[in-house]
Amino acid sequence: MTDHPALSLVSSLGASASGWARRAADLIYPPICLGCGVMTGRHGAVCAACWQKLRFIERPYCDMLGLPFSYDPGPGMLSAQAIAHPPVFARLRSAVIFDGAARVMVHGLKYKDRGDLAPTMAAWMERGGQDCLDRCDAIVPVPLHRTRFVLRKYNQAAELARHLAKRADKPYLPAALVRTKRTRRQVGLTARAREENVRAAFAVPPGREPEIFGKRVVLVDDVYTTGATVSAATRALKKAGAAEVSVLTFAMALAEII
Repeated sequence: MTDHPALSLVSSLGASASGWARRAADLIYPPICLGCGVMTGRHGAVCAACWQKLRFIERPYCDMLGLPFSYDPGPGMLSAQAIAHPPVFARLRSAVIFDGAARVMVHGLKYKDRGDLAPTMAAWMERGGQDCLDRCDAIVPVPLHRTRFVLRKYNQAAELARHLAKRADKPYLPAALVRTKRTRRQVGLTARAREENVRAAFAVPPGREPEIFGKRVVLVDDVYTTGATVSAATRALKKAGAAEVSVLTFAMALAEII
């Protein structure tokens, strides 16, 4: 059955207006590379030079920590780090190695109000953490302390988690975990100091326990370094009865782990 001519005309005019609006928006906010800022053909893209420098984390990797192997040791193999120091969470997945364009994107989202980066970063995280997302019941971001949230105006982990939840069609629980004490910034601290800094820093608020109890949770953050922050957050979720906690981050600071 063919469309009515009037409906076809309206549809055509609507598409034309939409196209003009997009072109006008591109003149005001031209599409630029998410890594270096050079002009690109579309929004949310990375230029060829930055793309070549991105190191996506692909199999083979440690099934528990997601650390990439230099060779394929076979399915189900664990890294020496996972065997020597088993994490409190079930598994870790990250999309990229924390360097080059990935580092620029993390800093842009975290410190420069580049919320436009979050959809692309979340899409890469979905690809890297599909096995975690497939089996989870809810997605929870690592929270900021309320004073830091006021200063920063938004939580970068929450932005990533929100877009991930939408893409994966999973419940998004931004209020299920809170940071109960204002900690020092983790940057520049040793692994031991990081662990002490965030010890008992998180909790599931009273009344929110049913959102977590018996659930398989994916805990989202922007960067995994020593694991101190996500480990402390995992303990709080498990204390509230979470059946399983997996960690999904955009980037992994590989040099700081190995």
